[in-house]
Amino acid sequence: MRCKAAVAWAAGEPLVIEEVEVSPPGPMEIRVKVVCTSLCRSDLTAWLSQAQPQIFPRIFGHEASGIVESVGQEVTEFEVGDHVLTLFTGECMRCKPCTSGKTNICHVLGLERQGVMHSDKKTRFSIKGKPVYHYCAVSSFSEYTVVHSGCAVKISSIAPLDKICLLSCGVAAGLGAAWKVAKISEGSTVVVFGLGTVGLSVAQGAKLRGASRIIGIDTNPEKSETAKAFGVTDFLNPNDHDQPIQQVINGITDGGADYAFECVGDTGTITTALQSCCSGWGLTVSLGVPKEKPEISAHYGLFLSGRTLTGSLFGGWKPKSDLPSLVDMYLRKLVSHASA
Repeated sequence: MRCKAAVAWAAGEPLVIEEVEVSPPGPMEIRVKVVCTSLCRSDLTAWLSQAQPQIFPRIFGHEASGIVESVGQEVTEFEVGDHVLTLFTGECMRCKPCTSGKTNICHVLGLERQGVMHSDKKTRFSIKGKPVYHYCAVSSFSEYTVVHSGCAVKISSIAPLDKICLLSCGVAAGLGAAWKVAKISEGSTVVVFGLGTVGLSVAQGAKLRGASRIIGIDTNPEKSETAKAFGVTDFLNPNDHDQPIQQVINGITDGGADYAFECVGDTGTITTALQSCCSGWGLTVSLGVPKEKPEISAHYGLFLSGRTLTGSLFGGWKPKSDLPSLVDMYLRKLVSHASA
C-alpha cells in the first residue's frame, strides 16, 4: 500500500512529506494505521545524529497509538480492528531476560538501532524501490507502519487514542522510574532534574507513592505552575542561584534527597544528581538519552559513601505484560497525561 510519511533525508534537515510504499506484514508482524503519535526527545536526538548512527532516509516516531489494518502469518494475538500501542522495546516472552523476572530488556526484540526490522533485518518502507529506514522498529511518523507483533500491545477500545499514545514512552518511563525502579517510599524527599514529559511523570509517580517533598529542577521558569500541578512542591531554577544547584538542594534537604532522577539526558547532570542525594542510601536514577559525551565522570567517594546510581529503560515496565494495566489506571483517572 501507499501512504504519506514524514521522511528525514539527512541529519538535521527538515522532514519532507513523501508518498511511501508500505509492505504487507511478514510472519509475526502487523500493519498498523497510526492514529496518533507523540514527539520524543530521542526522536530529535536521532534526527540530529547526536550519539546516534547516521541512517537515512528514515522515518522517525516510536510512541504511537493505532488500529491494526492487517496481520501477517503466525500472528494469533491480534485481529484487524484491534486498538494497539506500539512499543519501541518489545517483549518476546521467551528469551533469558524476559523469563528472568529481573528486567524488561528483551534480547530478541529490544532496542533496534540499525533502522531495520528485527525479523529479517530489512525495511518495510520504500520510495521508488529504494529502502527507507525505520526508527526503533516502529516509525510512527507515517500513516501506516509495520511492527513485529512483539512490539505492539492490544489495549481497551475505549482508551482515547489521541492521548493514550504517551503511555508507550514518556509517561510510562517516568511513572515506572518512580514506582518500579526507585520504589519511592512514603514520606521521602525526591529531586527531579528536567521537567519535560518524563520528569513530570516522575513527579506524578512520586506524589502517588506518598513522597513528602518533590523538588523540580528546570531552567525554564514557565514550567513552574505545570510542575506543581503534577506534584512538585518546590521549583528551583539553577540560573536563580549563585551556588551550584546540588549545594542548594543539600542545604534545603538536610544533606541531600532520598531519590534523584536525571531526565535531561546530560551526563554532567547525572553527576549533579548524584551529588544531590544523601549519603548512606541516596539513589539516583538516570532516564535521559545523552546527546553527546556519553561517558559519566563522578568521584568514587560518592559511591563509597553509600550512594547508588542506576539506569531505567521504559521505567522498568515489561511492555506487553504491564502496559494494559497502566492503560486501565489511566482510564480510572489514577494517572494522567495532563495537568488539568
